[in-house]
Amino acid sequence: MFNRRSLIKAMAAAGVAGSAFGLQACSNNVRSTSGKKVVVIGGGFGGSTVAKYIKRYDSSVDVTIIEPKKTYMTCPGSNWYLAGLVDVEYLTHDYESLKSEHDINVIHQMATSVDKAKQTVTLDDGQVLAYDRLVVSPGIDFRWDAIEGYSEEASEILPHAWKAGPQTELLAKQIKEMPQGGRFLMVAPPNPFRCGPGPYERLSMVADYFKRHNPTATIMCLDPKNKFSKQSLFMGGWRELYGQMIEWYGAIDGATVTKIDVENKTVYSEFDTITADVINVIPAQKAGKIAFDIGLTDDSGWCPVHQGTFESKLHKGIYVVGDSCIAGAMPKSGHSASVQGKHCAAAVVTDLNGLDMPAIRTVNTCYSLVGSEYGISVVGVYEPVDGVLKGVEGAGGVSKGAASFEERKKEANYAFSWYQSITKDIWHS
Repeated sequence: MFNRRSLIKAMAAAGVAGSAFGLQACSNNVRSTSGKKVVVIGGGFGGSTVAKYIKRYDSSVDVTIIEPKKTYMTCPGSNWYLAGLVDVEYLTHDYESLKSEHDINVIHQMATSVDKAKQTVTLDDGQVLAYDRLVVSPGIDFRWDAIEGYSEEASEILPHAWKAGPQTELLAKQIKEMPQGGRFLMVAPPNPFRCGPGPYERLSMVADYFKRHNPTATIMCLDPKNKFSKQSLFMGGWRELYGQMIEWYGAIDGATVTKIDVENKTVYSEFDTITADVINVIPAQKAGKIAFDIGLTDDSGWCPVHQGTFESKLHKGIYVVGDSCIAGAMPKSGHSASVQGKHCAAAVVTDLNGLDMPAIRTVNTCYSLVGSEYGISVVGVYEPVDGVLKGVEGAGGVSKGAASFEERKKEANYAFSWYQSITKDIWHS
């Protein structure tokens, strides 16, 4: 029989009730006679986790993932690909385990519309799916009007590579083909955006590649912010590994980019007018398009949710996890999305079975490579306070500022282990 105690046991076994890392598997399904249908839009870190853990908490629920891609290339780890440390196959995952081992329906179509009154999702092939609860995990979209001259079409020339796939491969090709002694320029995004340390890990990985293959190249970053995640650790690592190769300028330096001349590869800001051989523009961001279409976003461009359950504040019975949701102090990261997915799965199952959701404490773990054998990390633990996820005082932390080569090398190894563990948990076990 399904009850609150059995759910809490299942959550504990799944690593989301009091666990800091949330990667362990639950071996025993909790069964009920609900016969309910849940549709999940998006098969990334958040959506795939929700689907899998709903089935683990209550195997009687019929779960369908709507995901147009037959394989999913992760953004976490994609910077490593730019350095030549991993290949595309390493970063690419399919849905076969979710289908065969967890009895999840996976439909490779695009969700085109949602009828909230009828509780149906229409797909681009005309198929209509009914749901009792809907979970939306669409990731990010870009604010293409944020910088004059930069558009979706322009990104095929000056790639963003902030959605892994063809853009990642295009940027890698441009890096490899950059002239000896050339300049790589990154235009960093304003807050909030996917993966706070991500742009700075990317600078590091490009430098790692150049150190081996183009040692006289220079790297410049123009950033509309004055600080970024793990800044002192990154900058210390840059000096240690790359000397003066990487130059970073923030808003205080006038580095907010206002215009880009795509054809002439020229960037304009108060700081300077700069021409570069390779320009990586990471635009300002917002929730994925389907979230706007459904009406799940507010004036911020993101999705407000009840942060103990991840149910939308705007539409009851619809849940949002991952980069698109507003989750208090939790950053927009793959780890956050997966942990949110496990809690959301519990919230959906309790909702379907007329139970109260247990109180949550959640976490984000983020490893970054500064060099191929030089890792740093940050961990945050969060719990709802007056309805908002806030950092738990005294929990979490960052890597030591002064550390030996062996310690940095261990953290680099931990980064690869983290990636293998979390992707196995989501797509392969």
